[in-house]
Amino acid sequence: MKTTLEELQAFVAVVDGGSITAAADTLGQTVSGISRALARLEKKLDTTLLRRTTRRTELTEEGRAFLQRTRAILASIDDAEEHMAARRQQPAGRLRVNAATPFMLHAVVPLVPAFRKAYPQITLQLDTDETYIDLLERRTDVAIRIGQLPDSTLHARPLCTSRLRVLASPDYLARTGKPKSVADLARHTLLGFNQPESLNQWPLRGAHGDAWPIVPGLTASSGETLRQLALQGVGIVCLSDFMTAADRARGDLVQVLAKDTVEVRQPISAVYYRNTQLAARIACFLDFLQERLG
Repeated sequence: MKTTLEELQAFVAVVDGGSITAAADTLGQTVSGISRALARLEKKLDTTLLRRTTRRTELTEEGRAFLQRTRAILASIDDAEEHMAARRQQPAGRLRVNAATPFMLHAVVPLVPAFRKAYPQITLQLDTDETYIDLLERRTDVAIRIGQLPDSTLHARPLCTSRLRVLASPDYLARTGKPKSVADLARHTLLGFNQPESLNQWPLRGAHGDAWPIVPGLTASSGETLRQLALQGVGIVCLSDFMTAADRARGDLVQVLAKDTVEVRQPISAVYYRNTQLAARIACFLDFLQERLG
């Protein structure tokens, strides 16, 4: 059976205080608790560390040798705790972040310079995937997920929401005409996702309700691919504001069927594992994103 930190602390406190009573006062424990800790320690080591009389406590030869090692161990633990406290004040280390390509490009990357300036000792590793990943398998600290989250053992923090809009380029609309109703979309090229199928439910109001299931004329796995196709005038697309705000501000993409569009906002969340205290490098990144995206 291995010795415990409590037993080592009790041993050193008795030596420094000169008695079990003084050690109990120093550590905020009972006299009987200190006495039991010492007894356990000596039993595990199979040696006598202290000679105890009614008047005083003194080290044996073995106790002197063990005390030197024990002080080094406790000092090392104190150093480790101070080091971790410093990391909490100035977070450091590698931070692995995963997100879908569009969110990484349009939401995370623009914030990287400011984050690196605020936390220069954190090394970012940015990875992209269009589908949900296993955080443990991919050794990922934080994953950004868009849409409703499935039940999971992961912890989640809401970051922001982003509205969906149906969009097309002015060039496409000049060639094909602007749809005046949801039914008009049947004669247009619609750009949709390979998966999940829920992304091909557009927020358009009509006889079908408030969600219109499209039949895509062209599909892709990434929203960024669909955005580029829309910018090239290939067809009409439904994308989130976080990736099209600049395109709309420049007039490169324009909203269609605005009167028929239901306001649907996609929740955007950060997910992560948390068994104990959240690492400072993860906590500061989540706070940073939430403050700027929220």
